[in-house]
Amino acid sequence: MDIRQESLQKHYEWKGKIEVVSRVDVNDRRDLSLAYTPGVAEPCLEIQKDINKSWELTRRSNLVAVITDGTAVLGLGDIGPEAGMPVMEGKCALFKEFANVDAFPICIKSKDTDEIVRTIQLISGSFGGINLEDISAPRCFEVERRLKEVCDIPVFHDDQHGTAIVVAAAIINALRVVKKKVDEVKVVINGAGSAGTAIGKHLLNIGVKHLTMVDRFGIICEGDESLSPAHRELSFITNRSHQKGVLADAMKGADVFIGVSAPNIVSPEMIQSMATDPIVFPMANPTPEIMPDLAKKAGARVVGTGRSDFPNQINNVLAFPGIFRGALDCRATCINEEMKVATSYALASLISDEELSEENIIAPALDKRVADVVAKAVIKVARETGVARC
Repeated sequence: MDIRQESLQKHYEWKGKIEVVSRVDVNDRRDLSLAYTPGVAEPCLEIQKDINKSWELTRRSNLVAVITDGTAVLGLGDIGPEAGMPVMEGKCALFKEFANVDAFPICIKSKDTDEIVRTIQLISGSFGGINLEDISAPRCFEVERRLKEVCDIPVFHDDQHGTAIVVAAAIINALRVVKKKVDEVKVVINGAGSAGTAIGKHLLNIGVKHLTMVDRFGIICEGDESLSPAHRELSFITNRSHQKGVLADAMKGADVFIGVSAPNIVSPEMIQSMATDPIVFPMANPTPEIMPDLAKKAGARVVGTGRSDFPNQINNVLAFPGIFRGALDCRATCINEEMKVATSYALASLISDEELSEENIIAPALDKRVADVVAKAVIKVARETGVARC
């Protein structure tokens, strides 16, 4: 039985991966009066007088909503909100396991941006944070942007920013291995959807100066009238040499390749055309843009993928539990760019000089140190940037 069939069998057994467990005992009349009526009226009235008391008198301070519309679930595409529920439950289980954050899955039966934004806004007062998940581009950009404008709690699209944060941490350490500087390397990203766009912007924030984005139509270049609004925005901040062509052209002389696109589209010859000691992150799942052994044979010095069966797995679970743990603990109003940069460097710091190697540039997904280190970095920067409420 392979892992997919075994997982299906387990899901039939589990009948869901999360459950609600009461934090109070209700064994007699007094317990009932304290937890519910008539005693519960007092905390209600306190919150009515000061809505901020909801952080102290309810579980809101440790509760995150994991929300999808089911349009971009894993590599499965638009399978619908109900079909996305196992993924959302899994995400909630990871929140609890890695950072003791309570999370609840919410699957919205709409592809209308206005409806999605309004729905999430209306329920946001019940939560301490919103984790958007598996919403297709370009809708995901608009949903997140608008929710940040109307919500006073963190809104975080993990497919974008979680991926970007972990990729950047791995890049920071890979550059330590090859002894290159972040502001001098040429980086190529293939795939300009939600993940690729966020990775590109985040790498610019950590100091990358030479970045080229490629989509299925070729290199994104300023002045191309066929670009979508999202790609037009990218064209203003990337490819400042105004290079044109296809992926093979972009990769010539590049120090770093990052793939968030499609399987088997990078050839050994393309790796050979890169700069000395290239860093190659083919992260398409389950089949990467080039298999690690082929990339290594072609000359790649450091290789990372999204898979757990190869070294240097780029896994979002390294980011989102600790980020929300920190944001909740300081009651942050948002997760800003400075917090994301701090998270990347915090993750990178977990690999000491003695541990660092071509096959060990990022902490493993099950490393129990990660959430605490990330949370502390998030809290520190949240307070420094004025978005923490405590």
